[in-house]
This record gives sequence, structure tokens and C-alpha cells, in this order.
Amino acid sequence: MQTIRQMAETIVTREGGYVNDPDDPGGATNFGVTIGTMRQLGLDLDGDGQVTSRDVRALSRDKAVDIFIDRYFHAPRIAELPDILWETVFDMQVNAGSNAIKILQRLLRSMGQEVTVDGLIGPRTIAAAHAAAQAAPDHLADAYGIARRNYYFALADRRPASRKYARSRAGGKGGWITRAESFLSPRYHLTEQQFRQRTAAWD
Repeated sequence: MQTIRQMAETIVTREGGYVNDPDDPGGATNFGVTIGTMRQLGLDLDGDGQVTSRDVRALSRDKAVDIFIDRYFHAPRIAELPDILWETVFDMQVNAGSNAIKILQRLLRSMGQEVTVDGLIGPRTIAAAHAAAQAAPDHLADAYGIARRNYYFALADRRPASRKYARSRAGGKGGWITRAESFLSPRYHLTEQQFRQRTAAWD
């Protein structure tokens, strides 16, 4: 199993470098760290008294790794979940914030656990996740990955501007879907035909 730092370094690699896509609500982003996060942290890297896209560009890879570990792994208490969930929930927390935990909580509810879907990891969510892991140790991470993929599909269904993140220009699997499936056992990956059928209504 990877260390937490190795997981964070992998996420940074997956996120890539500086982008400022007008279709991305996160705005200017570097290594997956948004300008909003940098403003919350007060990261005025050029010392001009404000956090702008220049500061986002100046963010180092190592600093991004540190932010992910502190803000997106330890702060939301992912370490208290079963370790089989750490990598995928951590990655999703970086990608979608508290929606990562809401996806888990909805999954736990579907498995008969009584938890509130509030995006916060508290004692009940921790206990429910461990109970689910004991009941289905070989399936929980895959179930979360499928739920995560479904979240991306639903988001793209609702928001046409986001479809480019779920489907490539050639019509195949886009970044969101390949990202979700990278945490899934191969037997649960959609075939290209299944993917095209799922996204046919977007045409």
C-alpha cells in the first residue's frame, strides 16, 4: 500500500500543471490546487498583498502535495476510514471536495448503514464505513468507485459544459471516467460500447 505522501504525489501528477478553464468553476488551478484554496490559505507567493493567478502559477509541486495531505486527507478525517478506501476517497476529495464523502455516505446508506449525508466524516460515518468494510471487504472500494463514476455521469447529464471532462473529443472515455475507473477492478470497467450507450443522449 502506498504511503499518504505517495498517494498525494500521484494525485498531483494526475491533476497536471497550470490551467484556467472557463468551464471549470474552480478557476485558475495548478497541480489541482485552485485559486480559491490558495486564497483561503493566504498563499500570496509573490508578496503583492493579494492572491491572483500569478500566485497559482508560482505554486510548487511539493507545496501542492503538502496542501493535499493536510487539507484533503487529514483535515476531513479520511485516515479514520478503512484503509481500503483511503486512496480513492482522497483522490475524490481533491477532485470534488465534500462530495467525496457524500458519495460514500449515500453508498453506506444503500448498504443499510444509518448515516447522514452531510459530507462530513464523523463518528457515525467512521463506524458505518468500518462495518461495511467488514461485511464486504473485497467489494467496498469497487462499490465506491462505481458510485463515483455515476456521480460524474450525473453531473455531466445536468451540465453540458462539463461533458468534455467525461467524454473525449473522439467520443471515448474522458478524464473523469478514466479517473474513476483507475480505482476500479478491471471487471467493472465499462466497455467502449457501454460507455457510448451511456453518453448517447449527450449528442
